[in-house]
Amino acid sequence: MKKQEVINRKQFLSKLGLGTGAIMATYCLGSLSSCDDEDDDYIGGEVNFTLDLDESAYDALNAVGGYVRINKVVIAAVSEGTFVAVTQICSHEGKEKVTYRSSNNDFYCTEHGAIFDLEGKGLNSNGSKGILIYNTSLSGTLLRVYS
Repeated sequence: MKKQEVINRKQFLSKLGLGTGAIMATYCLGSLSSCDDEDDDYIGGEVNFTLDLDESAYDALNAVGGYVRINKVVIAAVSEGTFVAVTQICSHEGKEKVTYRSSNNDFYCTEHGAIFDLEGKGLNSNGSKGILIYNTSLSGTLLRVYS
């Protein structure tokens, strides 16, 4: 009876004649989503929630320049009665680091410095892909944020 040889994955693939490049090509061809820029991950999916601005958790939104982060969304009070909501996930490297800068009236990723305007357009090379903007509507003290 022949003794079985125990080998690891790399050794097995090498015996098949598959180098690293061939393995990656096979992986990517088998699942295109594994090798794309993962843009879909930056979007953050559908959003649909309502905030009651009378609740203390959302006090920051009662003043121009204030913002909150909730459900991976940054919501900013950009002027009296006007709110802008964007994904908190930066398109540069997918970090959950987007915040609002009232001094510049823009959105900023604290990880690598990506900058976005109030319409989600990237303003520098790290922000070149832009970020997703969500709809907002205000009814009394209820602020709805939705896709």
